[in-house]
Amino acid sequence: MSVPALSLQKVGRSYDQAGFSLDILRGADFQLWGGQSVALIAPSGAGKSTLLHVAGLLEKPDAGEVYVGGFATVDMADDERTALRRNEIGFVYQFHHLLPEFSAIENIMLPQMIAGYSKREAGERAAQLLEYLGLAARGKHRPAELSGGEQQRVAIARAVANGPGVLLADEPTGNLDPKTANHVFEALDAIVRATGLATLIATHNMELASRMDRRVTLQDGLVVELD
Repeated sequence: MSVPALSLQKVGRSYDQAGFSLDILRGADFQLWGGQSVALIAPSGAGKSTLLHVAGLLEKPDAGEVYVGGFATVDMADDERTALRRNEIGFVYQFHHLLPEFSAIENIMLPQMIAGYSKREAGERAAQLLEYLGLAARGKHRPAELSGGEQQRVAIARAVANGPGVLLADEPTGNLDPKTANHVFEALDAIVRATGLATLIATHNMELASRMDRRVTLQDGLVVELD
C-alpha cells in the first residue's frame, strides 16, 4: 500500500490550565491517503481543532509523531516545518480569512508568489481554479463584493493553489445556509477527486459527512472510526 499523505502515530497533546494538565489527545493514531475525504465529527471541546492544528504542523505534539507525505516532522527545524506546511498542506477555515484589500484572484495568487511562483504563473493557476469553481467572472471582485459561498470557494482555491498533498478544513460550511453549503461542499469534493488531495474536514453537518469516504470521531483523546 502507498504511503499515507498524512499519518499520526501515538500523538499526545495536552495544555496547562490553571496549574492542571488538560489532556486532549492521548496516543491518537490516524492515517489519511491521497484522494480520500474523511469527516471528523465530534462535539465541541472534544479536540477537533487541536487534532487539525497538530496534523497541519501548526502545533507540535507532546508525544508521538506526525508524518506528512512520509516525512517525520516532530524533530524538524522550524524553517523546515514551515516550508513543508506551506508546500504540502492547505487550510480552509469556517471564516474565509480572505484579505479584504485584494481581489479574489490576487488572494489566490499571493500564497503562490510567497512559495516562489512568478506573477504570471500564479495568475494563470488562480484563473484556472476560479474557472473550475465557477467563479471566472468574479476574479476581480474584492471579498466584500462576493457572497458567503463565493468567498468560501475562493478560500478553497487559495488553499489548493500550491498543489498541496493534504487539505485540512475546520467547519468550512459552518456559516452557510444549507443550499450554499452544498455548493461549497461539491466544489471541495470536485477538487479532491480531480487532484488526488487527501482531505480531513471537521464538520457538524451530518448530511455532508455521510457523502465522504470515511467518518471518524474523537473519544477519550483517541481517533475512532465510525460506521
